Amino acid sequence: MMTTAQIGMLALLLAILVLFAWGRWRYDVVALIGMLAVVMAGWVNADDALAGFGHPAVITVAAVLTISRALSNAGTVDLLTARVMPLTGPRYAHIGLLCLVVGFASAFMNNVGALALMLPVALASARKRERSPGLLLMPLAFGSILGGLATLIGTPPNIIIATYRADVTGQAFTMFDFTPVGGLVAVVGIAFLTLVGWRFLPRGVGARDSSHVEIDSYICELRVMEASPLIGERVGDLPEVFSDDAMAVGLVRGKNQYLHPHPWRVLEEGDLLIVRTDPEALRPLLDKAGLELVASKLSGLENIKAEDLRLVEATVPPRSVLEGRDSAYLRRRTGQTVSLVAMAREGASIRSRLRDQTFRAGDVLLLQGEPDSIDDSIGDLGLLPLAERDIKVNRPMRAITGLLVFAGALVLGATLLPLAIALLAAVVVYVLIGLLPVREMYRDIDWPVLVLLGGMMSVGQALQATGTTDLVAGSIVQLTGALSPIWILTLVLVATMFLSDLVNNAATALIMAPIAYGVSQQLGVNPDAFLMAVAIGASCAFLTPIGHQSNTLVMGPGGYRFGDYWRMGLPLEIVVILVAVPAISYFWPL
Repeated sequence: MMTTAQIGMLALLLAILVLFAWGRWRYDVVALIGMLAVVMAGWVNADDALAGFGHPAVITVAAVLTISRALSNAGTVDLLTARVMPLTGPRYAHIGLLCLVVGFASAFMNNVGALALMLPVALASARKRERSPGLLLMPLAFGSILGGLATLIGTPPNIIIATYRADVTGQAFTMFDFTPVGGLVAVVGIAFLTLVGWRFLPRGVGARDSSHVEIDSYICELRVMEASPLIGERVGDLPEVFSDDAMAVGLVRGKNQYLHPHPWRVLEEGDLLIVRTDPEALRPLLDKAGLELVASKLSGLENIKAEDLRLVEATVPPRSVLEGRDSAYLRRRTGQTVSLVAMAREGASIRSRLRDQTFRAGDVLLLQGEPDSIDDSIGDLGLLPLAERDIKVNRPMRAITGLLVFAGALVLGATLLPLAIALLAAVVVYVLIGLLPVREMYRDIDWPVLVLLGGMMSVGQALQATGTTDLVAGSIVQLTGALSPIWILTLVLVATMFLSDLVNNAATALIMAPIAYGVSQQLGVNPDAFLMAVAIGASCAFLTPIGHQSNTLVMGPGGYRFGDYWRMGLPLEIVVILVAVPAISYFWPL
């Protein structure tokens, strides 16, 4: 017979899962709601609930994210990339090497950070090899997820599982305890992506052009005619004249004299305004403002240097400050120095008015801004530029130094110090030797994930305190009583993978870990095998673009639709199950 507390706890858990899947409120807010609910219900006291924010798992995740920034600054991934890029001639080698590099990097740094470093490299190599980005970017994203399976710090679920094991058995999983299973799954998964997986992509993805935003559909040249009411007007007054139907992104005077469209510039007869406008608004605009459409688009810009007219393509990653905002906010946030010229979503250019669009994660934006400040503005907005980066191969000692500091921290964490303390020590060393500027210490920390971890740990405590974990575990064992433990292990893995496709992977690990441990106790088998199944399943979210941040990040640049992911993701998840279950039963015998 269930108690009132267990009924309430199950109802709360169901509500949390529904809110996670719904996505109306961000997952950290949902976690805080869950934490407040269990405290107010009296299932967990306030001190214990707040202690979750100081849990070693939270500190470790924050330290790993910060170390990822330091390794990026050191050029560690760039050095490795420069060595393999000349080998990307054949298609299989191109996909395989990109996946191997990002997978290796993801094993030791945040997988989204590793993907962000490799994304511009993949796009540049796609242009060089005349291949579609869509052929490369989904395998690259999946490779970053697979690589995180191989080590303790590769992905937050592994850290959560390791610390949960310490809570229930007194001893955590160590750095490379995940490698026999997770490493094997990663290697086989990357081999599948290289040899077979990309063939499951829709034909249109592989054939799409490598340009992400159709600039010519939006940019045109308009000549200021003799009787135009714009003569004598300042560029800064044009928004009032155009009424948001168009936006000036450049100005050409004379044959090829490019002038940046500063608000104080005064328009003269014969000026060529480079205008971003929606096609349906063009004709009324010409009549209203006394402008003439120049037939050859951008003809006045043939001799303009690239550094004078800065058009930068960037994608909106998850948790960018632009997510859920509009173009007006972008202009305000950048002090009117950056403007949205064009936009693409799910592989298609947005043809309706940009002022009516709300930015989503995965959108590709074409931005125009002040040449001296646009890069800083993009960084402040949390966007990911898609242009090829400068490869830091001329500073190999920095990369080696970064790796040595990191390796030293791992050795200390395995021998003398708790891992969280050792990683924090590495952060301090990076700051002292100049690889991590103080202003960048907290830039890459995923604060919503940390709040999620702290909040959901109190929910996990409530599951244990009310006996709900034992109730759920007992029900699972009773319903599957005729099955052998290996089949129940498989069901736990599949259920975890399914849940991770809908909700955050860290939340999945926090919910499933106590249930899996309870099932193993009910069966009287090795709990490590079931915890390892949760670790693998929580990170293997390949069916949707919302299942993992890496999937979202490549959606726009790769030109993918929502339904493209399962085509390659479902076969990959089947491969993961076929490899992981035998590997778990071999390395962690039941």
